Amino acid sequence: MYKKLLVLTAAMLMFGAMAWAKTLTGTVSDSKCGAAKHDAACVTKCVQGGEKYVLVSHGKVYQVDAQDKFADMAGKMVKVTGTVKGDSITVTDVSEAAMKGKM
Repeated sequence: MYKKLLVLTAAMLMFGAMAWAKTLTGTVSDSKCGAAKHDAACVTKCVQGGEKYVLVSHGKVYQVDAQDKFADMAGKMVKVTGTVKGDSITVTDVSEAAMKGKM
């Protein structure tokens, strides 16, 4: 009985943690321009001036915690995996997203 309860609890924790992780696709912008503009040169200049990288996905602006992971992604379409809480993402992974229609 104890072993079954332990296995069930472990399975619930594992699937529960997976439910919290989410993958979003969007464009890397900066905290000054947000959803208004995502030109790579502008994003880079704003971040060098003290702004933070943000993810714009479906018109919503998300704050991202792992700023170093976005250093080469300014203005690019990316896939971000992490824990979403409100308008913030605790990032576990970021990669450039494949453009639709391209191989």
